[in-house]
Amino acid sequence: MSDLRFLEASARERAMALVDKGSFTELIGPQAKRTSPHLPVLGEAVEFDDGVVTGIGLLGQHPAIVISQEGRFIGGSVGEVGGAKMVGALMLAEQLAAQTHSPARRPIVLISFETGGVRLHEANAGLLAHAECMDMLQTLRGRVPVVALIGSKIGCFGGMGFVAAATDIIVMSESGRLGLTGPEVIEQEMGRSEFDASDRALVFRTTGGKHKYIVGDCNYLIADSLDAFHQQAAVIADLPWAEIENQRRIGSEAKVRAQMALTQQISEMAPADARDVWAAAGNVEPQSLVDMDLESFLSNVKRLSVEEA
Repeated sequence: MSDLRFLEASARERAMALVDKGSFTELIGPQAKRTSPHLPVLGEAVEFDDGVVTGIGLLGQHPAIVISQEGRFIGGSVGEVGGAKMVGALMLAEQLAAQTHSPARRPIVLISFETGGVRLHEANAGLLAHAECMDMLQTLRGRVPVVALIGSKIGCFGGMGFVAAATDIIVMSESGRLGLTGPEVIEQEMGRSEFDASDRALVFRTTGGKHKYIVGDCNYLIADSLDAFHQQAAVIADLPWAEIENQRRIGSEAKVRAQMALTQQISEMAPADARDVWAAAGNVEPQSLVDMDLESFLSNVKRLSVEEA
């Protein structure tokens, strides 16, 4: 296995490393030259994989369907071709589930998000792809675990933030970022006095892995390495369904009520900074969490409880 940082790895490197060594087979790879039909019209360059790598491999005995987004191509944005590849991979997972009756061989879907959301060049097609992904996640619910993996440079924002939130389990590194609206867009719409997108410390305190772990938007916070993400995916693949369902953030009226209560709780705090939320969770010296190493952080941090909210 590789000790390469997940943050620095390309979409294809991530896809290959998430499954057992030598087991990955890419689907609709660059040799197929399925490029966006819209970008050349706008004078934009294309990529032969449209910035999305899909494939199948193994995690132990579990077939693993992998979707991996490439932030180096138009910010990992989702258009017609890339979106169709994502939906097709989810459909393949559904077909495998129909053919599998043993929990030990149950398929799993791993989505490595690195995206700002919809590709504005192909807005309608990109929006449709988001909707189709959401629809497939509902189809797979209770049949195939879908795991969001977030630790790449772009993070996961925009419409894909909604898609990530609808998965069964979210795994992040401290370097990962997750949100429904990107920092630059918040600054543009609300003003720099409200949110300074150039303040990297502020951005990571607000959207980064540590904060998302504290508020319950992230189920597992792990080291920033390909090995760590592979090992965590293997653990999740073997989890019983009851434990997976228990970790979901949405999916039932009770869970929605709990999330709304938590949102209300945070809103009533009127926090000026994420550290105010950390303090409300019971962290006496919230600033100390910022530079704390992962092991110390996981051993000492207190999290907001969705169930108790």
